[in-house]
Order: sequence, then C-alpha cells, then structure tokens
Amino acid sequence: MYAPERHQQILDTARSRGRVEVAGLARELSVTPETVRRDLTALERRGVLRRVHGGAIPVERLGIEPAVADREAHATGEKDRIARAALEELPDGGSLILDAGTTTVRVAELLPTDRELTVVTHSIPVASALVGRANINLHLLGGIVRGRTLAAVGEWTRSQISEVFADVAFMGTNGLSVERGLTTPDMAEAIVKRALIDAARRIVVLADHSKFGREDFARVAPLAGIDTVITDSGVDADFAEELENAGPRVVIV
Repeated sequence: MYAPERHQQILDTARSRGRVEVAGLARELSVTPETVRRDLTALERRGVLRRVHGGAIPVERLGIEPAVADREAHATGEKDRIARAALEELPDGGSLILDAGTTTVRVAELLPTDRELTVVTHSIPVASALVGRANINLHLLGGIVRGRTLAAVGEWTRSQISEVFADVAFMGTNGLSVERGLTTPDMAEAIVKRALIDAARRIVVLADHSKFGREDFARVAPLAGIDTVITDSGVDADFAEELENAGPRVVIV
C-alpha cells in the first residue's frame, strides 16, 4: 500500500472511530509503529488529525462533546470493569460524590445494598439509577441542566456543593494528560467538577484509555490533586507510568 492510500485509510478510520492508536494501526496496516507515527505526523501537518499520546484524533472531533446516548455505546466492557474496580474505593459507610458520566452511572448501578451510603450528584442519570434504593440517602443538586450531559451546572449548583464534604468523589473526565490534568469541553461543567473535587477527601478518576492524552478546552484540575485513576488495559503503559510519576496511583483493569 502506497503512503497516500495508507494516509486515507488512517483518516477514514479515525473519523469512524473518533480516535486511532499507533499500535492498533500498525497491526491493521501491517507496518511498523515508526511508519504509523510518520503517517500521523504527515496528517497532522495537513491539519486533518491532532496527535495525542499514543495516537491521534480527527480535528472535527476536538472540542465536540458527544451526547450521553452516544457515549453509552462506547467502550462498554472497559467501563464496566472500571466501575467494578471503583467499588473497592468505597467507604464502609459514609458519603460519596458521583460526577456526571456514563461510567459513574455504572458505578451507581453497582453500589452495594449491604451498607448505608450518602450519595451527592448533579447527574440526572446517576440519580435515576439510585432513586428508590432504601440504603441510599440521595442528594440531587439543582441547577441548569445541560442537555448534552444531563447534568446540572451553574452558580446554584456550585453553591450547593460548597455545603457538603464527602469521603470520596468519583469523577469522570473528557481528557486527561500529564501537562494539563483533567479537562472537559464546557466551562460551566469544568467549574462544577472543580467544586466537586474540592468537596471530597479522596478523588478517584474513572477514565477509559481513550481519554488519555486528550486535552479539551476547559481545565478542571491538575493531577497533583487526584488520588487514584482507574482505567482499562488498553492504556499505553508508558503513559500510565508518566501519570503515576505526576502524582495519582493508577489502577489498570
């Protein structure tokens, strides 16, 4: 296969999947990782891809936040493993914050029934998964509901968060990098996420490997403020090591 044909195939794959990774492309195209890296560099120079750690993202996807319904179908097996691993971080009894996100919804669905827990969330899907559970003392934060994430944001939401302090916060993120920490496309969502992080003793970030290396518009928090990151086995090992060196413990499931 000639380089122009390979470039077009890489671009088509990136646009269909939302992201490509060096190792996967090398296998699919039967070329070396070094060849793939050169191809990605060439495509980035053309302005059609953005290089991230371990792969690349099509430029049309940068800054575009997928709706909840679109994200639910992405990496379902990985999210399930991450959510189950997150249960190991629960207090025996006490309080937790569940951020908005499809992985945190799965955590909500898996919460144990053998202990009483206080749960604070600004996510309507998380609250829907927990309402009616006899052992859950549920606090749903109010505010302006973003249609894209079905989560409350705004000053009203932030002011309510300032009145609580939980044992642990389980946070989602759109992007995670060593340089920028946690990022998300929407500024209002970032403000709420920062407030949630400030409102807990321990911070556990739940992020499948596709979030690693991505940097979105609004900064949420540096890695120094994160205690644990739980991700899946698709993560690049070198990047996971860099992440741990920056502060948080990294759990790979």
